[in-house]
Amino acid sequence: MSSPDPRCLPVLVGVGEVLDRPRHLERGLEPLALMEHALRQAEQDSGAPLLDQLDSVDIVYQLSWPYPDTEEQLRQRLGHHPRRVELGPMGGESPLRYLHQAALAIARGEYRVAAVVGAESRHTTERAAKQNLDLPWPPRDPAPKVRRGKDILHPLSLKHGILMPPTVYPFYENALPHRYGQTPRAAMEESGRLWARMARIAANNPHTWSERTPSAEEIITPTAENRAVAWPYTKWQVANPMVNQGAALLLTSAAVAAEMGIPEKRWIHLWGGAAAVEPEDYLQRDQFHRSHAQDTVLETVLQWAGGDVGGFRHMELYSCFPCVPKMARRTLGLDEDFQPSVTGGLSFFGAPMNNYMTHAAAAMVRRLRDSAPGEGLLYGQGEYVTKHHAVVLSNRPPPAPLAEDYSVQAQADARRGPVPPLRERYQGPATLETFTALFNRAGEVDYAVVLALTPAGERLMARVPGTDRATLEALLDPENSPIGLAGEAMPGEGDLLNFRVTSQRTTNTREAV
Repeated sequence: MSSPDPRCLPVLVGVGEVLDRPRHLERGLEPLALMEHALRQAEQDSGAPLLDQLDSVDIVYQLSWPYPDTEEQLRQRLGHHPRRVELGPMGGESPLRYLHQAALAIARGEYRVAAVVGAESRHTTERAAKQNLDLPWPPRDPAPKVRRGKDILHPLSLKHGILMPPTVYPFYENALPHRYGQTPRAAMEESGRLWARMARIAANNPHTWSERTPSAEEIITPTAENRAVAWPYTKWQVANPMVNQGAALLLTSAAVAAEMGIPEKRWIHLWGGAAAVEPEDYLQRDQFHRSHAQDTVLETVLQWAGGDVGGFRHMELYSCFPCVPKMARRTLGLDEDFQPSVTGGLSFFGAPMNNYMTHAAAAMVRRLRDSAPGEGLLYGQGEYVTKHHAVVLSNRPPPAPLAEDYSVQAQADARRGPVPPLRERYQGPATLETFTALFNRAGEVDYAVVLALTPAGERLMARVPGTDRATLEALLDPENSPIGLAGEAMPGEGDLLNFRVTSQRTTNTREAV
């Protein structure tokens, strides 16, 4: 193969991260300040004056302090006016999408230098709100234009109060043990071991928010410090957004990098990637024991590892909740003791909302610079197991030019089975498909919400009141998965349905781990 044209060869040449732990809240850094610091650190890391030549900046959407004019304020802070500065939509996978698109634009010759940057200051904003302290920051946008869960999910989900991610992801988490032939207890123990590895990785990352390294058993056991959130999640199994963190990436072409005197050993190449999505409304999905979009994306990027996941020297599998990397490791064919992260995960390293994967990309760049020749996999996920994007980075030039079309949506869609029609009013028998159970601060179940299938194959959403101890005991039995149990749906409070377990399992569809 002939050598690629260096003018069309995108390379990552600078990464920057910043962590802010203010002793006095009024001295805390606002998100734009964190972004500026991260960009300047990335420039310093590159060893070249790249910010003065910046053509494009993708800003990861931030939530802790939305500005009415984020783009213009960042331009002013940099003292430079790139011709393109864009604040993108929400999504945990979005930093990888911006990285991928920036690399393609450089390969097309559209940009000389491009950046991806994001930051959150939620630790400061939440503490200030509790103390009724006005932060000396620029005015907030009184009506930020962002799509939230209420704009995506079915009204029935909102009526049941199943809106925030920790209440939705259990639909997948609780369906998986039955599919994998595990008891719920075995599945929780797997999550604990996985998250304990994450904690140890985070503790060795100089940019981490938390340095605690609890054991697997401590992670899955509810305590006053580690309260139960939604079955089977404890606080230490969910993403921690109460952080002040920022990160930035700088990209250019190999030609510009050489012109600026950046040594080749500092260059990290983007070999390729893939992206696909699930239906935004989870009630419009065919099942809850796998993601066709995730499967297709991960299977596609295996080509850059020679078809064998062992070809990846390092990996970062998105870790907002255990079900995501647990599904990914089975799709990739990984043993349970695999190393899931170069960063430390969203529970322990920190979850600066949509920006975690910018930190992960920075960590991957550093790791690859210090590694023998090889590739690294970055996989990000957004919303409710909805948006999936993966890219492959390497410390050596790619075997082929970066492909313009990285969507594998058609392949993912072709795998989907029929979607059960949603039945909002129904009375009669139904089989449990999956469930979520919400705990109060006292550690008691407030109520559960089940998805169940009627004999006609329709899907219904129904509540299990906290007073129905028999059904709750069946749902939360650590030794027996309740998936497939027969039950009965009936009118409940308002126009919602209730559900109760009536007899033993009616289905037993499982697959090997």
